[in-house]
Amino acid sequence: MAKQIILYNLAPHVTHKQYRDYVIGEKGPLLESLSSVKKFELIKIASTPQVKAPYQYVGIMHLTSLDDFNRMDAPSPKFQEFLKKWQTMVTDVQMFFGEEIY
Repeated sequence: MAKQIILYNLAPHVTHKQYRDYVIGEKGPLLESLSSVKKFELIKIASTPQVKAPYQYVGIMHLTSLDDFNRMDAPSPKFQEFLKKWQTMVTDVQMFFGEEIY
């Protein structure tokens, strides 16, 4: 199964509570409504054993395929509007696409 994995931090003006409310009320339902998204998960990093974690959040989208996402959903007006808003709330974004092995 294809996955999109996104690592990021919140922008300084966004609190964790504000972001949690946004994810539950808007971001999560929107992403899961996209035809190529089977499931969306968001993980807030709590701690690491020895070092300060470089990212506060890990987002994982389980996709039907990367091609489906890139062809149908990524260019859609709904997703592009989401991206505009979301990008004002986050910083230090790293994005990866991959295939599940196990």
